Amino acid sequence: MLPDQAFNTAISFLVNCDLQHYSGESAATYFTQLAVMMFLMFVSAGTGLAAAAILMNALKLRTTTQLGNFYNYFIKSCTRILLPLSIVLAVFLMINGMPMTFHGKDTITTLQGDTVQVSRGPVAAFVPIKHIGTNGGGFYGANSTHPLENPNYLTNFILMVSQCILPFAIVFALGFYLKKHKFAWMVFGVMTLGFLCLVIPTVISEVHGNPAIIKMGIDNSSGAMEGKEVRLGAPASGYWAIMTTVISTGSVNCMHDSTMPLSGMNELWAMMVNCFYGGKGVGFLNFYVFIIIAVFMSGLMVGRTPEFHGKKIEAKEMKIASIVALWHPLLILAFTAFACFVYVHHPIRYAYWLNNPGYHGFSEMLYEYTSSSANNGSGFEGLGDTPSKFWNVTCGFVLIFGRYLPIIGQIAIAGSLAGKKFIPESAGTLKTDTVTFGVMVFAVIVIIAALSFFPALSLGPIAEYFSMR
Repeated sequence: MLPDQAFNTAISFLVNCDLQHYSGESAATYFTQLAVMMFLMFVSAGTGLAAAAILMNALKLRTTTQLGNFYNYFIKSCTRILLPLSIVLAVFLMINGMPMTFHGKDTITTLQGDTVQVSRGPVAAFVPIKHIGTNGGGFYGANSTHPLENPNYLTNFILMVSQCILPFAIVFALGFYLKKHKFAWMVFGVMTLGFLCLVIPTVISEVHGNPAIIKMGIDNSSGAMEGKEVRLGAPASGYWAIMTTVISTGSVNCMHDSTMPLSGMNELWAMMVNCFYGGKGVGFLNFYVFIIIAVFMSGLMVGRTPEFHGKKIEAKEMKIASIVALWHPLLILAFTAFACFVYVHHPIRYAYWLNNPGYHGFSEMLYEYTSSSANNGSGFEGLGDTPSKFWNVTCGFVLIFGRYLPIIGQIAIAGSLAGKKFIPESAGTLKTDTVTFGVMVFAVIVIIAALSFFPALSLGPIAEYFSMR
């Protein structure tokens, strides 16, 4: 592995993104896969859960400057949540045929009579934390499209469910801990509404297939099957594509670069919003920022002092929330613009970047930085990022800036509010556990995302969609 590639890989696993500009079965040893990458999968996931625990304390305690011991929450997250769940999942996956061995390649004879060498390894130990910790990095370069990393339809279903467990649990744990169950249902309802708005059109788009192929008179009844596993099919692939981008796992059971234009747009939207479920812990932290903005705007609209859980939201909190909300679009759009500038001014030197110049080529570059900033790790793999120092280095910086700086801002807001005087609820207090407030939060999320990203999406997947008509 080259130095720039090692730089990108180390940061990627450290920040829970697991963006892979390499193929694990050929570029990493078993020791590296387990002792470095799998270790960082636990560490990065535990960091997100610990940060969520700090935020919960800030919301629960009336007036305090002591929000708990981060290291204590971090260790407990790893040893009492992530490790036990991963062990249970690993046993299930081994039963269903996933390899768990330290032997090398195996020689098999295919149905065509060809002899091939198939990579094996401790896959069953690696894959569980990949999904439980919403990491997404694959043992194989093909990720969960590989039959040894996702053997059958049952494992496909279980792996989809496993990546949902902790993001869902965090929301309801919050309601239980704060004794505000209606608030938790409001949060979960908004997240689920956003998810459904993305997954339904994506599955429909994939099932209907490519209109250009239909016009050629070719049977397209199986859906848009380019880049998909026949054993899984178009519906399951489309569903996974949104689930893995909404939750920030980033694992793939099909090639996102081959999905239909509107499906690609929805995959981008999921990462651009980055709070419809999101990663374990960090998903709610991102959602919390939009709650702060929604409370402030609602208070101004009805002429009330903005208050959230008995604490006044003032200029300091709004400034931090605004910076955090705009930091994600800034990273994505600025680095995408820089990449476009470099490519346009040196089209011959960097011709290998894009196998698909034009609208789709722009989408590939936009997707790479969106995935990096959202700590997702999936990619439009038509982009020539693997041998490129440019993509390894620039994505490395986006990865580190996109993960921990927002967390610092979110915890800073929580700490600031926790230190303020508690104001008991009254008849004039804005209710934050109602359907009306949920609609307000959803509107804030959509408006901010649309204003930030719609122009870029118009140049990529939306333009590609209309070019096919």
